[in-house]
Amino acid sequence: MTQLELDRALRALRLSGMADVLDARLRHAQAERLSPLDLIAMLVNDELQRRQDRLLERRRVQARFRDPSRSLDSFDFSFNKKMNRALLFELATGRFITQREDILLIGPPGSGKSHLAQALGQAAIQQGHRVHYREAHLLLEELTDATLDGTRKEVFATLSTVPLLIIDDLGMRKLPPTAAEDLLELIMRRYERASTILTSNRPVDDWGKLLGDTAAVTALLDRLLHHAHVLTCGPRSWRTKLQAATDSAVTASR
Repeated sequence: MTQLELDRALRALRLSGMADVLDARLRHAQAERLSPLDLIAMLVNDELQRRQDRLLERRRVQARFRDPSRSLDSFDFSFNKKMNRALLFELATGRFITQREDILLIGPPGSGKSHLAQALGQAAIQQGHRVHYREAHLLLEELTDATLDGTRKEVFATLSTVPLLIIDDLGMRKLPPTAAEDLLELIMRRYERASTILTSNRPVDDWGKLLGDTAAVTALLDRLLHHAHVLTCGPRSWRTKLQAATDSAVTASR
């Protein structure tokens, strides 16, 4: 079998990871006088790495992050010095997901809640977990639409079983009348079965008024907080800091 025929055979077997590096690996093996076993081992590792990379990229796309570039490395811990940095990096290991624990991030707009939630979601994907990210108002609209078009059962099945669900920015937008009941049902289904990260700019004491159903919110929080890590962001806004720095620079240049 010629090298060209081998390339075609590998692609026919859906081993494109091997096929893409075949020529380079053959040259390397010849130059280093590698044994056939070493050559095969390198090709197999190339294929495994290619598949792992494609799986991670597919899961990032499926997660539907609003800001896919967010990471803990790019978070400015010096701005919010009271943030529990050690806990965040522990959460980034993904152990809270295997232990079916939740995370609640509370703080004013611009204080880093969404950044941290998505960064932990990215870290979870790296650890091999599936993740879904939804802004709270869009999630609740999705559930309302699913009720109207008869797909509520299927949508809830998907949202209830994903290992990590991120519900971002609860309280930023006006919510539908069924918000409390829908969130309660979702949290009840996920309780001690899967992990949820929820961010809000409103303290939990305000959620009854926010969602319009104190009894449902009480039941929701009872489950959400039972095995939860609660982190407070702020009090300062990162975006306000950037705007102040920009205004100062403009003033200085005049």
